[in-house]
Amino acid sequence: MAERVRKPEWLKISIGANERYTETKRIVESHCLHTICSSGRCPNMGECWGKGTATFMIGGDICTRCCKFCNTQTGKPLPLDVNEPAHVAESIALMKLSHAVITSVDRDDLSDLGAAHWVHTIQEIRRINPETTVEVLIPDFQGRKELIAQITEAHPDIISHNMETVRRITPLVRSAARYETSLDVLRQVAESGITTKSGIMVGLGETPVEVEELMDDLRRAGCHILTIGQYLQPSHRHYPVAEYVTPEQFGIYRQLGLDKGFTQVESAPLVRSSYHAEKSALFLQKKVK
Repeated sequence: MAERVRKPEWLKISIGANERYTETKRIVESHCLHTICSSGRCPNMGECWGKGTATFMIGGDICTRCCKFCNTQTGKPLPLDVNEPAHVAESIALMKLSHAVITSVDRDDLSDLGAAHWVHTIQEIRRINPETTVEVLIPDFQGRKELIAQITEAHPDIISHNMETVRRITPLVRSAARYETSLDVLRQVAESGITTKSGIMVGLGETPVEVEELMDDLRRAGCHILTIGQYLQPSHRHYPVAEYVTPEQFGIYRQLGLDKGFTQVESAPLVRSSYHAEKSALFLQKKVK
């Protein structure tokens, strides 16, 4: 049995709670909402909730896929909650968010894979929060272009779809998603004119050369924003950590991404897809100008 890699000091965090954290938790729970913050055991939950921000997860909390890096529960999902879009929009208003991030589980059990529910959620957020910028982190919808088009036609401000890892490791950790399919999703989004974003984890056994190749693939697909963070094994049942990438290497990746033409690169050990997502809103403002 392989020896577990010891977690370095730079990954040890303190999860404190303040009044804003408590209020965010109350709003989420009182509206029966799910967040990727808690289901994904995000290391930044204390910081983000303490600032009144959270990434809402729609479509329930049970995913139809079983990726080896993800802590979200897998199995047979419950029927969609028709009130969920309104509850999400109302919560965003209560939190007074200027930038909202929405993600979802995979719903391969549904005929439209959850696309209509996504559209309804975006529309409700727009209706109740007309000044809030909307960022969506979508699944691959099995590469079905007509479903991805439904999302782009709802006009969120940013559409993100995570590559998760490099080409070689993709089949080892993603249960159904394919590397080329994810690139096609991002390419279709970019061609629609909407700001495009993706995220990856490192520490799964990839090499710096493979990370650079992934960056090149993303740039060719038209991706504007990239996040890079350390993979943290949720439990002993999940894919093991191969290494803890140093903060210095994350800095190298950030500069490399900027040199390749990404408008924004967030690269650090504790970075996650929606971490400091409000910075993406600043990019949108610059884009408008």
